[in-house]
Amino acid sequence: MRDGTSPGEAEPVRPESPSGDPQPGRRRNGRPKRKPDARRSAILGAMFLMATSAIGPGFITQTAVFTVNLGAAFAFAILVSILVDMAVQLNVWRIIGISGLRAQVLGNKVLPGIGWVLAVLVFVGGLVFNVGNVAGTGLGLNAMLGLDPKIGSAISAALAILIFLSKRAGLALDRVVVFLGALMILLMLYVAIVANPPVGSALKNTVLPDQVDFLAITTLIGGTVGGYITYAGAHRMVDAGNSGVENLGSITRASLLGVIVTGIMRVLLFLAILGVVAGGAVLTSGNLAAEAFGIAAGEVGIRLFGIIFWAAALTSVIGASYTSVSFITNLTTRARTRNLLTVAFIAVCTAAYLLVGQTPQTLLVFAGAFNGLILPLGFAVLLWAAWRRRDLLAGYNYPKWLLVVGVLAWLLTLYLGWNSLAGLADLWS
Repeated sequence: MRDGTSPGEAEPVRPESPSGDPQPGRRRNGRPKRKPDARRSAILGAMFLMATSAIGPGFITQTAVFTVNLGAAFAFAILVSILVDMAVQLNVWRIIGISGLRAQVLGNKVLPGIGWVLAVLVFVGGLVFNVGNVAGTGLGLNAMLGLDPKIGSAISAALAILIFLSKRAGLALDRVVVFLGALMILLMLYVAIVANPPVGSALKNTVLPDQVDFLAITTLIGGTVGGYITYAGAHRMVDAGNSGVENLGSITRASLLGVIVTGIMRVLLFLAILGVVAGGAVLTSGNLAAEAFGIAAGEVGIRLFGIIFWAAALTSVIGASYTSVSFITNLTTRARTRNLLTVAFIAVCTAAYLLVGQTPQTLLVFAGAFNGLILPLGFAVLLWAAWRRRDLLAGYNYPKWLLVVGVLAWLLTLYLGWNSLAGLADLWS
């Protein structure tokens, strides 16, 4: 055992791909398979896994609330969140991708034991928040088809479980998140066009906001970059065998495009709701986003909101489950074992929602504090590896400018982490 890792984590060995193939570049009969297609699918899947994990039920609700309160000025908060997201993800993907090691393994090599701390934080936070994601799928199907939320959640969880029980789970995961991500973008684009938002005012406020709300900025960043979301795409990329300096180009492009896809989703959702608010409508219901979509496109808008909300929740269930389990397994774990653990993770979250009805508020605050701590801790470990442990990155000379950008983003995550501690303090007050 070296550098605080378990025997199976000493080297980035990949005996099995997530799809169940014995090695990323070989068929079971030993003949080369069509690697470019599989590689392209995995890259797209990693991009959209990161993007769709960031756009969950909580994000949709937050965007609606802040757009109603701030109007066009919320555009500035979205811009800042995208820039921070870019600074974080470009570093995370490059460091994990070049090393070929998951975040917790890198952590244990930098400081023995810190990787396990990170793994516990991600796993526990993901478990609690996934109960909310499962609940979101039920709410989405309720708006879409009028189904009872609990029945809708059970059906959605069954669909997620089927993905991980399929013989080629990795390929199924990639295709599902790409399809649902593209579907969300197209539907949000339609509603944004119908809502006829004041694009000029939004563009002006992007750089010259009428007001700056730091609460909105920190909430948006914490909800779209923190927790398991930070590592979802990078871990998928490594698990699929797309790692090492030789894949640096594709790693960089995928991380950048993933942030762009996330940004497009954020902007379209914001514009759709802004168009309704700017048109003079007063949103007062308990579900501001659904009400806005209904005003923009009538009954069709309500159904479209249901589809978007369901797709956002389902992809978040998949992303949270996949990434959380990746923190308690390693690259030598059999694909079947990983998939069964992921199925169990989804089943536990679903059972908790069906029995309790909702995630207890205390647990949400507790998990939210966890998420606030995960980003500065995990990001610091990765940046240290890039700066001082070139041996873990195959001697790669890490770009200084990217490291500086990462450190600046890390300082902001410290502020977010400090705020999250207030959530823990509230539990004991």
